[in-house]
Amino acid sequence: MSSSMLRYVIYGIGGIFAIIVIAYIVISKKMNKSEYKQLQKLRQGTETKGFSKEVMYQKLYITYSKIPFLKSYIFKLRRRLEILNIDDEYATRRDSAKILSKTLLILIPIITLSIILTHTNYLILSIILIFEIFMTDSFINGMVDGMDNNLLKEQLDFFAEIRHAYHEFNMVEEAIYQISQDDEKNISRQGEKIYEVLIANEPEIELEKYYDVAPNSYLKEFAGISYLTKEFGDRKVDKSSLYLKNVNNITEEMQIEILKRDKIDYVFQSLSIISIVPVLGLEPLKNWAVGNFSFTESFYRGRSGMIVQILVIIITIICYLLLRKIKNNGSTDKNRQTTENPWQAKLYRNAIAKKIVDAFIPKKGTKEYLKVQKTLKDSASKQKMEWLYINRLTLALVTFIISIFIFVELHVVSTDWIYNEPTTDYDLITGLTGNELETAMAVTESDNKFLDMFKGNKETTVADIERAMQRSDDYAESKEEDIEESAQRVWDKLQKINKEYLGWFEVLLSVVFMIIAYMSPMWLMYFQFKIRQMEMEDEVMQFQTIILMLMRIERVNVEMILEWLERYANIFKEPLARCVNNYEAGAWEALEELRTETTYQPFVRIIESMQAAVEKIPIRDAFDELDSERDYYQAKRRESNDRLIAKKAMIGKVIGFAPMVIMFVGYLIVPLVYIGLTSMSSTMSNVG
Repeated sequence: MSSSMLRYVIYGIGGIFAIIVIAYIVISKKMNKSEYKQLQKLRQGTETKGFSKEVMYQKLYITYSKIPFLKSYIFKLRRRLEILNIDDEYATRRDSAKILSKTLLILIPIITLSIILTHTNYLILSIILIFEIFMTDSFINGMVDGMDNNLLKEQLDFFAEIRHAYHEFNMVEEAIYQISQDDEKNISRQGEKIYEVLIANEPEIELEKYYDVAPNSYLKEFAGISYLTKEFGDRKVDKSSLYLKNVNNITEEMQIEILKRDKIDYVFQSLSIISIVPVLGLEPLKNWAVGNFSFTESFYRGRSGMIVQILVIIITIICYLLLRKIKNNGSTDKNRQTTENPWQAKLYRNAIAKKIVDAFIPKKGTKEYLKVQKTLKDSASKQKMEWLYINRLTLALVTFIISIFIFVELHVVSTDWIYNEPTTDYDLITGLTGNELETAMAVTESDNKFLDMFKGNKETTVADIERAMQRSDDYAESKEEDIEESAQRVWDKLQKINKEYLGWFEVLLSVVFMIIAYMSPMWLMYFQFKIRQMEMEDEVMQFQTIILMLMRIERVNVEMILEWLERYANIFKEPLARCVNNYEAGAWEALEELRTETTYQPFVRIIESMQAAVEKIPIRDAFDELDSERDYYQAKRRESNDRLIAKKAMIGKVIGFAPMVIMFVGYLIVPLVYIGLTSMSSTMSNVG
């Protein structure tokens, strides 16, 4: 990078910083008249002296909520954190501002580095900047997942303390109340909410409301078991409290889940970074190759190099998306897709947009409609049909426009290289240096005058160029043979330039890319469904734990077990929901329908046991093997998780390293070998 360019970059960064400072001062003055002023009143009498991070994050939250671009991110964050910080507005604002601030601290240096490395290539720079802004979601999701994991670990200590408190008070609600008095822990807020549910006038209704906002299934299970114990009472099983045995079962489930998440985080902690490194390494690699092997300049400065660069970036984006899908541990995924009022819903309310979208949506009841609907359910997508097609159409349109723009830009790059390539009659593997380079560039500058003169005129002949050269001062003392040779060279360049325009084949390719983009959301859902299928065994084993907790509680029946399974299901949620809805019309028939549409054998065995419990034997006898073989199922669950993690790790490594391999092989090794061999062959033939 030249010193002048570096100076401009520094000035630009300084200007941006000055704008941020000015904006902060202006916003601060506005805040003194509104929300910030109210916050100051609340702090009176409790304000600590000196610097306070808590107060700083509250101020930052208000600032971020007034900046248009950051406003959407801060509100998206708070929607997810409201689940973790239940009924605590102060903590929600603090955590939202903290996560967004950390994300900006990571993102701004990366964006600055990208500008410095790729400032000469505006097309690549634009793509990289869009990709890096898109990465913001990944950073935010990772930090929220970290908070969710910390909450899960706090639950282990919380349940351990519940055991001791229950022995002391012998009352579920009192034990929960006593352990929830620690205000410094996030789990305490959840405990207080569960206590409020248990002492409510209508605890069943409040419990259903809590199920909708509980941050994870283990707190749902704990709240449900606590409610059943309070309503129906506790009893001894094998000389131990049934309630404490169930709490212990939930604890074991959490321990397995924490180990699983820790292992997945360890396996994938560097893969995401490895997958995006090629995006930042393209320009440095190109500069290194051109600097050490100057004969490759024609590839890297021309159309071929640009195409490979774009392909590497596209592959990197695809691999990055797939890695996120594979790594997803499901911790807060249910809250990532909001169904409140996204931009798709706003767009669909527009009459013109609605007509266009409806033209692409299959008619209800048709085979295609049912197929798309099933795909949405199988992938656990929370999108509506209309939103899916808005996404598909938007992606297709954007892809078509970008494809046309890229093809036009490729023609511009090819034309620029013809204008800037050193002109010489021979090809040296070592490239041109010193006087040779100056002479070649002088010839290029002379040729450019005639190219500008005849560019766009497809009727130009070599004779026309010769006559123009004869009248030119550049060839005033040249021989006739030299003029003919130069005219032929300029004419060859002119033919290449005149062909550099957007052709029908490129428009056709753009249409093909548009169709691929239109189908990509469907393919991504298929991929997500395949990943979910890998976790079937883990979900069925969680079902077994739930049944084990319920089977010994008095007044529990098959319908209640189905309701619990449907509440905590992910993969089998849809068939279980249909079974619960149809249960009153015929218990055995509803279970038989569930069994016929399920192919996973361990889940089929659970359904068959429930059928036996409906007509023949008590629930305790139908599932007696779950209790007698508890240790076996736990060991099998751990082994199943290890296999799942190993499979995800193998797929993740292939996808994560793919961009790096493609960059080194396709962008460095292949061009070096191919161009080196062709240059050597050309040089040998010229010498011969």
